[in-house]
Parts: sequence; structure tokens; C-alpha cells
Amino acid sequence: MPNLNEPKLISGNANLPLASSIARRMSIHRGMNIGLVEARIERFNDQEIFVEVYENVRGEDMFIIQPTSNPANDNLMELLIMTDALRRSSASRITAVIPYFGYARQDRRTKARTPISAKLVANMLVEAGIERILTLDLHAAQIQGFFDIPVDNLYASPIFALDIQAQFEGSLDDVMVVSPDVGGVARARELAKRINAPLSIVDKRREKPGEIAEMTVIGNVAGKKCIIVDDMCDTAGTLCKAAEVLMENGASEVHSYISHGVLSGPAVERITNSVMKSLVITDSIQPTAAVKATPNIRILPTAPMFAQAILNIWNGTSVSSLFETDTLEPIYEGQFKG
Repeated sequence: MPNLNEPKLISGNANLPLASSIARRMSIHRGMNIGLVEARIERFNDQEIFVEVYENVRGEDMFIIQPTSNPANDNLMELLIMTDALRRSSASRITAVIPYFGYARQDRRTKARTPISAKLVANMLVEAGIERILTLDLHAAQIQGFFDIPVDNLYASPIFALDIQAQFEGSLDDVMVVSPDVGGVARARELAKRINAPLSIVDKRREKPGEIAEMTVIGNVAGKKCIIVDDMCDTAGTLCKAAEVLMENGASEVHSYISHGVLSGPAVERITNSVMKSLVITDSIQPTAAVKATPNIRILPTAPMFAQAILNIWNGTSVSSLFETDTLEPIYEGQFKG
């Protein structure tokens, strides 16, 4: 049964521009002003985090918008403490909107005596009082099973498909989707099916962590406009190397579509000097000034999709409808133009 109250949004410090954009989109959809709940989030001298919510939230359907990106620990603690503040203020339901779910790469034991940190984070979120999770392109889909609460995992591929169809209008026959490793084939295949393009794989073998020994292209990329698809780009070493290997194998140009632009360390410099014509990321992580200033990086907005997903959760209607390109196209209101 739909709630009578309007959904209420509150944001941590991790990505305030995205939270504000979501609030604006929801205001347009609802025909009334939906702002962010006023709160004070500050640090004491010893860096302890303190939260004070200024508005009455008793009986409200609350949505906390907070990616757990760099600094991951600070942003995670902010999310947990905000949840506790809302729970103790008698909010009726608390949904965590986590556009980028940190610690997702630690989803299994890779060797003896290592943690499964993604499961630990899931336990902490549930114990804090979160009753539902809304996220985007989890690094590993099985992380949804780490929670005993509903998890809605949205996908960036419908947005990417719309953008690719606009950017490569008239030359879609020359496009080939590329997975940068064997583990990402399912994600790349999903996008390839959406735009009716062939699929190729770059197989990499590491001598040791962080070092790529050898890369082999599986599939004929000669003369193709290659689009590398992945869920995240951290230091961009693998991505830039894959682009080089594709060009060496005869690709006419290389572009990359990445859901989460972590872009730490030397990433921006590597991308600037790369053979890639463009890197397209979403705003799930707040882009730095250096990222915004890089000419071959474009940023696609996720606010329209998140705003609709929040409204669907609040209304008790389907979130999975947002997995389809046809559903997202009108939400983005003709934004994708070549």
C-alpha cells in the first residue's frame, strides 16, 4: 500500500551534487518541492563523526544517499551514524541509496586468512537499522545474498546503450563491445545484446597483483570501433593497456564505458595520455576537479534513474522496470543526442 507521506531524502558528504540532483528530479516528478532533510554532519578534533538531524522524521520513509567511495571508511561511518540517528528518531523505514558500494571487491576469500569484507559491511548496515539497499552495478551480483533485507541493484548498461546509440549513430555496425577480462564477459554481453553488437574479450594474465604480464585479444577487432565495458576503473592501468592492445590488433578507435570512476592515483594522467578516444563514467562517485577537466572523460548522470527508483520503492511498484532501455529513455527526456 503506497505511503501517504512524501519520501524524504537525506545526504551524507560523499556525493552532495548527486543527492541534490536526485531531489530536483523527484520534485519534477511529484510536482512539489522535495528537498534534502537538513542535518549537521561534522567531525570532532579526533575525527569522530557527529550527526544531528534538524527536521522531524518520525514515521517518515527515509532515503539516505551516500556512496561509500574514497574515503571509504569515513563515508561508511557517516552512513552508519546517520542511520542510527534516524532510527532513534522513529523513522518508519530507512533505505540506504548507495550508488557506489565500497568494499565490493572483497566479496570472497582469495587466499588463506583473508576477510570477506563485503559481508562484514552488509552485516554492519543491517545491524545499524537499514531495511533496504538501493545500489548501482555491484562488483559481484552475489553480494545481494550477503543481506537478509531487500537489495535493488540497478544497472548502468541501459544508460550506456542509449548514449552509444546516440554517439555512434550511423556507424553502429562498426561497433564491437569488449570485456577487459574473462570475469566481466556477462556484463559486456549484456550491453552487446542491447545495441546488437558483436563481443570480444581481452584475456590478461598477471605475474603478481597490480602487474599485467600479458594480454591477448580473443576475437577479430580489425577496423572496429571498440567499446570496453567494466564496472569500475581504479588506477586505469588495465584499461589503458587493454586499449593499446586493441589498437595494436587493428581497432580503428577505442572508447570505454565504466560504471564507477574510482580513478585514484595516476588514473587521470594515464587516461589523458591514453590511446582511448573517450572514457565515459557515471556520477555514482563525485568526480574530482581533475576528472571534470580531462577532455577525454565524459560523465553521464544517474539522478533520473535513482529518482525514479526511489519513487518506485516508495510507491511499492517495480524497480526492475528500470532495467530496460525503453523505460529509461523517457525518464532522460531526450538527453542522449549525437
